Amino acid sequence: MVTISMRWAEGADDTIGLPSYETDQAAGADLRANLPEGPVIVPQGGRALVSTGLHMAIPPGFEVQIRPRSGLALKHGLTLPNSPGTIDADYRGVVGVILLNTGAEPFEVTHGMRIAQMVVAPVVQAEFALATDLDDTARGSGGFGSTGVT
Repeated sequence: MVTISMRWAEGADDTIGLPSYETDQAAGADLRANLPEGPVIVPQGGRALVSTGLHMAIPPGFEVQIRPRSGLALKHGLTLPNSPGTIDADYRGVVGVILLNTGAEPFEVTHGMRIAQMVVAPVVQAEFALATDLDDTARGSGGFGSTGVT
């Protein structure tokens, strides 16, 4: 089990609770909007940055991925334009979620609403080396759609 230490940002409402897994085997813990000053409207076709009111300390070797909630996507067209968003282990600022409204009407994000989910994942850093040749593969340099239509 990995522990993500958290603290509330100044002015945040700590009564809405920390991220939580809604079922025993959920991969993502729900993040809530922390909007004590009032709702945020995400216009049709527009974006908004919504605060969670949380700072996180993620252990080295891990990241937190921010992903859309499927129910909001299906029912309202709400998604995350940079999905999955990454919170690096060395970031200590307030966590915000960028919401994109692809739906047919403006969407109101209210205080305490579950707006995204966070998945804790291990990180492997690579070493990068310049090479004069790369090994051949069956796909080769084929780009988008090169492996077939279906």
